[in-house]
Amino acid sequence: MNIRTGQQATPLVRTILAVNEKDQSMTFAGDIPEGSYARLMKANFDRLIDGAASAARSAHNALGSSSPDLAVLISCVGRKLVLRQRAEEEVEAVREELGEKTALTGFYSYGEICPTSKGGKCELHNQTMTITALLEK
Repeated sequence: MNIRTGQQATPLVRTILAVNEKDQSMTFAGDIPEGSYARLMKANFDRLIDGAASAARSAHNALGSSSPDLAVLISCVGRKLVLRQRAEEEVEAVREELGEKTALTGFYSYGEICPTSKGGKCELHNQTMTITALLEK
């Protein structure tokens, strides 16, 4: 689910954890502020993989022209559930962006806390891949 609040310009994504038809409620992975605008979304495999490549490109660009020595990939388990056997394509897309020299490690999480842009406010995100790139100079 994509949510926006009046004060928040950048949308946040929340994973639906449960649907209770009896009391007509839904449980999400993370808060949804009262009065928010919410939109249900349908996953697109190629856009998820392109999103991982875009995150890697952003991490790489932040280091200038140098390839990172190490990249820590944190992908939401919700992405793995959606991508299933195509989940390794995310890692391949990151590898293409960062290069063969970069050592990759990572894990699946139930949400990531990071800014959406440099200097931005940290928020809880679901259905995302965050990448921390490290370079020793």
